[in-house]
Amino acid sequence: MRGAFFKTLEELAAREQRIFLLVGDLGFGVVEPFVERFPNRFLNVGVAEQNLTGIATGLALSGKIVFTYSIANFPTLRCLEQVRNDVCYHKADVKIVAVGGGFSYGSLGMTHHATEDLAIMRALPGMTVVAPGDPVEAAEATRAVAAWPGPCYLRLGRAGEAVVHQTPIQFQIGKALRVREGDDLTLISTGGLLQMAVQVADLLVAKGFQTRILSMHTIKPLDTAAVLAAARETRAVVTMEEHSVIGGLGSAAAEYLMESGEGRANFLRVGLPSDFSSVVGSQNYLRAHYGLSVDSIAKALVPLIESVRVH
Repeated sequence: MRGAFFKTLEELAAREQRIFLLVGDLGFGVVEPFVERFPNRFLNVGVAEQNLTGIATGLALSGKIVFTYSIANFPTLRCLEQVRNDVCYHKADVKIVAVGGGFSYGSLGMTHHATEDLAIMRALPGMTVVAPGDPVEAAEATRAVAAWPGPCYLRLGRAGEAVVHQTPIQFQIGKALRVREGDDLTLISTGGLLQMAVQVADLLVAKGFQTRILSMHTIKPLDTAAVLAAARETRAVVTMEEHSVIGGLGSAAAEYLMESGEGRANFLRVGLPSDFSSVVGSQNYLRAHYGLSVDSIAKALVPLIESVRVH
């Protein structure tokens, strides 16, 4: 996803002179093409994320479209007060781009695990929250947030995510993408678990269970119509996210279903426990450790599947 983002950002900057890129002393190896083409629209602020956000806000208030970029925790949590008071309060055209959602930087320990960011960004007034599911979505999401007025949070995988969409997509902020049809179960995925959702659905098909897959690339504003349709048209709804089960996609969907009167829907959140990881390892290792592997998720769905089959 990271590569798709930078390639698309460079294309956009070639057409739109107002686009600026600010980084927090990282990204070397991926930011150079942008720097070489647009040196006057790039700034390395250094390891100073509060300043990064303040400068971005100032540029935005002078008419620029500003992208800030860093490892997920740093342009969000380290400078949360500035994001809230400067960016959101002033409705500034700042696009906060976080690379390494979830356990992407798993080997660097919990300081680099982004497992609460969706909840925190979602709670900020005026903030739009986007987490694309594959490189195709990442490119389209970059175009969309650049054109979207006001603050945006764009959560990317680190690198190497598989391409799920093999044909062009109609990407729209706040509108989920149907990746697969099915009327038994709906898997709603956000971020880098989209390929895993497809693999889980393949296992369920082998068991005779037809699974709808929604790529919920936008957590805020949530596509409530797609969530409601899933609850009404399929026998169970499962959300999947590489994030705490508190405050992210699962919480957003559950909140809406309860308020819509569809709270009796068979519903399950698949995500991470609200805890700090004491385990260090690769992203795949940590996913498996916390039950976010294809086999673990499929196994966790068995009780839900059996219960809806009975009814």
